[in-house]
Amino acid sequence: MSTILPEGETLRRAVKWVSENLKDDPDQPVQRLVNDAILRFDISPKDSEFLTRFFSHKDGSEG
Repeated sequence: MSTILPEGETLRRAVKWVSENLKDDPDQPVQRLVNDAILRFDISPKDSEFLTRFFSHKDGSEG
């Protein structure tokens, strides 16, 4: 059974999950973690784009 979450809550959980994983192991590939979070938290396409951009800037990548 799925739980209804407030708007934006899944995105917040995904950002937290990726951040915690990077804190535990900073050498992990960021894009792989982002892709895993998109699937794990069933992120919408719009939020997926945000998540990808958010962590690509944190990673020092441009684009």
